[in-house]
Amino acid sequence: MNKAITIAGRQIGPGCEPYVIAEMSGNHNGDINRALELVELAHRSGADAVKLQTYTADTITLNCDASDFQIEGGLWDGRTLYELYDEAHTPWAWHRMLFDKAAKLGITIFSSPFDATAVDFLEDLNCPAYKVASFEAVDLPLIQRVAETKKPMIISTGMATIDEINEALDAARSGGADQIILLHCVSGYPTLAEEANLATIKDMALRFGVPVGLSDHTMGTSVSVAAVVLGAVVIEKHFTLARADGGPDAAFSLEADELAQLTRDCKMAWQAVGEAGYDHKPSEEQNVQFRRSLYAVADIGAGQLLTPKNVRSIRPGYGLAPKHLADVINRTAKADIARGTPIHWDLLKD
Repeated sequence: MNKAITIAGRQIGPGCEPYVIAEMSGNHNGDINRALELVELAHRSGADAVKLQTYTADTITLNCDASDFQIEGGLWDGRTLYELYDEAHTPWAWHRMLFDKAAKLGITIFSSPFDATAVDFLEDLNCPAYKVASFEAVDLPLIQRVAETKKPMIISTGMATIDEINEALDAARSGGADQIILLHCVSGYPTLAEEANLATIKDMALRFGVPVGLSDHTMGTSVSVAAVVLGAVVIEKHFTLARADGGPDAAFSLEADELAQLTRDCKMAWQAVGEAGYDHKPSEEQNVQFRRSLYAVADIGAGQLLTPKNVRSIRPGYGLAPKHLADVINRTAKADIARGTPIHWDLLKD
């Protein structure tokens, strides 16, 4: 249950540092040089992987102006599906160059296929893993085809019901997949932080018995960092060279400094979660002395009683703990006790 998976030698799952995926999507804006620069940016940022999307307008929709194919509202209002995907797709002829670039830099690269021909194409490139996009989570034949590769699978769940998620998992397992991660996702572009509903991450992990991450479409990095604290093992975020350059997904994508901040802060948040425990931490050891303890605050002669006037709880912490104050009051000093001496039992008569 909830076992870790491995992509290109990197373990991903409970107990592992969060795996940060930089999603290029259509932010190359139709320029191969920009696409190659985005791979470099993902590497410089410290992301664990850069992800592509593998489709063409013809493999994902129809070139049709009927109302069903028109987009109303949101970032892409007034466009047809075909127009959007024709602009946003990553040409298949680029894939080899992008895979080679990633290999040269030492960053993992994989993709979301959107039909069986894309899976076949990516298999020829020795794609190390596959992501099933939220909108394809109901395409069970596609999930089964991906599962047949026996590669690790990441399935995004935006808009999917509990039953649909179960069906997707059943399809993946029946196809032969045994390394599966689910991503909690809200398919709003952008997603409002108050709609992120990160409590779903823990519920999904318990309910479905697989590691769970977050595909994050909110603005900024805060929601992703919070997700790591709540147990997300993967963070996927869209990124771009500059939002001002435009592009299909630019409005909700991170820029270079933000992507670097995301990777740094997510991994720091994971380190900060740690494990439950109450022992002194290394950084605390030298500060124990600054806790309060019992001290002589006036000279006490041999045979004199200890009283609230000559013994108090003060800093530093080299004497008896303050909880013993009532036990030492009205005890007798064995010998002279100078002002500023920590009180210990061996200074007192029985």
